[in-house]
Amino acid sequence: MPHRSLLDSTHFEVAAMGDTVAGAVNYRGQPSSRAATGGWKSSIFVMAMEIAERFAYKGVAANLITYLTGPLGQPMASAAASIDAWKGVSQMLPLPVACVADAWLGRYRAIILASIIFVLSMGTLSLSSAFHIFRSGGHVAVFYVALYLVALGEGAHKPCAQAFAADQFDEKDPKENVARSSFFNWWYFGMCAGTAVTTMVSSYVQDNVGWGLGFGIPCIVIAVSLALFLIGTPTYRYYTTKEPSPVARVGKAFLVLIKSWRSKHRTNPASGKVEGKNSDDLAEGKNSDDLVEEVKSVFRLLPIWASCIIYAIIFSQTSTFFTKQAATMDRRIGPKFKVPPAALQTFISVSIVVFIPVYDRLFVPLARRYTGRPTGITMLQRVGAGLCLSLVAVVLSALVEMKRLQVARDAGLVNSPKAQLPMTLWWMVPQYVLIGVSDVFAMIGLQEFFYDQVPDAVRSLGLALFLSIFGVGHLLSSFLISVIDRATAKRGASWFSNNLNRAHLDYFYWLLAGLCVLELLAFFFFSRAYVYKKKGGDGEGNGDYRGGDADAALV
Repeated sequence: MPHRSLLDSTHFEVAAMGDTVAGAVNYRGQPSSRAATGGWKSSIFVMAMEIAERFAYKGVAANLITYLTGPLGQPMASAAASIDAWKGVSQMLPLPVACVADAWLGRYRAIILASIIFVLSMGTLSLSSAFHIFRSGGHVAVFYVALYLVALGEGAHKPCAQAFAADQFDEKDPKENVARSSFFNWWYFGMCAGTAVTTMVSSYVQDNVGWGLGFGIPCIVIAVSLALFLIGTPTYRYYTTKEPSPVARVGKAFLVLIKSWRSKHRTNPASGKVEGKNSDDLAEGKNSDDLVEEVKSVFRLLPIWASCIIYAIIFSQTSTFFTKQAATMDRRIGPKFKVPPAALQTFISVSIVVFIPVYDRLFVPLARRYTGRPTGITMLQRVGAGLCLSLVAVVLSALVEMKRLQVARDAGLVNSPKAQLPMTLWWMVPQYVLIGVSDVFAMIGLQEFFYDQVPDAVRSLGLALFLSIFGVGHLLSSFLISVIDRATAKRGASWFSNNLNRAHLDYFYWLLAGLCVLELLAFFFFSRAYVYKKKGGDGEGNGDYRGGDADAALV
């Protein structure tokens, strides 16, 4: 009979194995303990890093239209197009960077590298703006080089940080899987909290103290957050895989598809086996079929991806034309304080921060009672609700701009572009709030959808695909603004005149509203046809179901 100490030892080892997370290791390369690693205690370090990243990026983006049209002297249409192009690049870069991170670099190292790039680029922006390092155009060149380095840092950080934080929750564990769904809400909560603070603080410093310090504060914040992120290293879960890189897997899958088109397999009707194939060939064929299915699962996301582009175009106006409109209004609060125009974007972040707990703690439990789903509604139903709200927001924006132009005419200030209109800033607040609430539905829903519906090995790539919606949206916005500006200027009155009291941003918003209606029709069609990925190990009630069906019937 075995010795009692041996039995105790065996029992301890079995318990220890049960406490580990399959496929995950700790920072020493040992099996990752469920109790010692992962969960909220680990993801909080990554969330702090993301809040700082938002602080840094928004510290540049939120008030950039004021810098380009002010110190750099660019026309409004040109400045808005330049900003949208820069934002487009910054949110398209995650696609190639995520491939590199998933294949070779790893998400942890990619986050560190992105933070270092942020510190260097933000430091250069600060010095360039404070001292005008070069004259005769050199200063502008240095500024744009540093600006696109910020885009590179954003591209490396964005998909990897969110995927790495979500990796800290094991989807095969029921409790952690529920926590992961809630994580996406609180992740966005943290992002928007950081955005709210930086939009108010940075825009005030930039407008009233100086641009050098306005860009310098976010640089310091990102450097401190990198130190905090490194402190959390022992608590993280790191996933290892022996699978080929995403690029190699996709390439191999395409070769398999091409071969299948060029040749047809013949089967023996009596045996049901492929003639001339041994067991190794069949196994290789099965692996190839799995690769093809992975590629197909990514391609199935593209209709949803395409039907959210107009939403991204609408969102891109908040930091350009919305800000220029706000600059013409009465922004006084009290006898002395004057709200910076870019600071009105804080209402987007504040509405998100307020509404996320309402969604997570009130809306989801209430919806759960009617649908029976742990998440209340499906991911695509959530996105669809956000798209509808964005349509309401852009219609309201058009109506408010029509009112602003009427006030300018009634006050006789049409030819006084720098004059303050007798119209309070509170007229614009509802459109900012609606954009924020729509983000709680659409933005977070898209994040979870593109993370959840791709194969496990390419989840950074999935989040990069989500970000590319906004990259393409910003680039299309830049293109639309440039084309419309040239076309309308030839007729003598550009929609985007530097004199905003003679411009017609309301026409542009009505155009976006019409495009949004078409987008909604396409989205509802594709979402109803979409079938969710079946997850191995799902319990009763899970499986493939159609995205647009309110009852989500299993198929």
